Amino acid sequence: MIFSFVPGLKPEYDKIILRFLKGVCAMKTMISWNVNGLRAAMKKGFADFFNEQQADIFAIQETKMQEAQKEFHFPGYVEYWNSADKLGYSGTLIYVKEAPVAITYGLDDGRYNDEGRIITLEYEPFYFVNVYVPNSQEGLARLGYRLTFEDDFRQYLNSLNQKKPVILCGDLNVAHQPIDLKNPKANEQNAGYSYEERSKFSELLASGFVDTYRTLYPEKIEYSWWSYRFNARKNNAGWRIDYFVVSERIMKSVKDSQILGSILGSDHCPVRLEIDL
Repeated sequence: MIFSFVPGLKPEYDKIILRFLKGVCAMKTMISWNVNGLRAAMKKGFADFFNEQQADIFAIQETKMQEAQKEFHFPGYVEYWNSADKLGYSGTLIYVKEAPVAITYGLDDGRYNDEGRIITLEYEPFYFVNVYVPNSQEGLARLGYRLTFEDDFRQYLNSLNQKKPVILCGDLNVAHQPIDLKNPKANEQNAGYSYEERSKFSELLASGFVDTYRTLYPEKIEYSWWSYRFNARKNNAGWRIDYFVVSERIMKSVKDSQILGSILGSDHCPVRLEIDL
């Protein structure tokens, strides 16, 4: 039996329509947002934003809660939580419309699950990784821990990348280049802009990954995080530390990478990726 989208339409037009429909179905919208406490964000419009976006994948960092504490539900989504052992601290979460074929919490051996830092979802064509990279803290007090995390995490991402492409998102807690923060000279060797942290991000990119936003917009100045002090957001004295990073071989599939700076509810704003898979 021969099926036609429109009765009487020539077969070659049916093929064109089929290719179009496949393209529509393959387009994915992905959002990442450090909400700085999900229960607090729920009181500041998070649910409205979530429902408006209807993202295929919505990744969250700094949930600062346990799954058992939630009093909300988003119909049509499956959710995967990785909460820190310490209550009210760190934590990652992913909402998806389509369940993955496999889920990994932390690294393959479970490292960093005590702080709920990483969730990996495996789909047939790609891996999706949500991460909340440790902050090096004031005076770089936790820099050693951070650098060990960076090396372990990069090795993990490279092992995934050998199997299939990777889409990484999250709060990476680093402004990579001077263009990525308002006051680079004043922040040299401060947490998030130390030479060591920037070098580790450069190492990640050199190992086969691409910063989607900076690749698409090499000279555009936008930020994704602002301090609560000194009217930083009002004055747009921010940092770009929230990313979508992808394997080099699928950068051509990225249609857009956006920073949604007008969205309030946290000291971070969401970032969004449009990709045709």
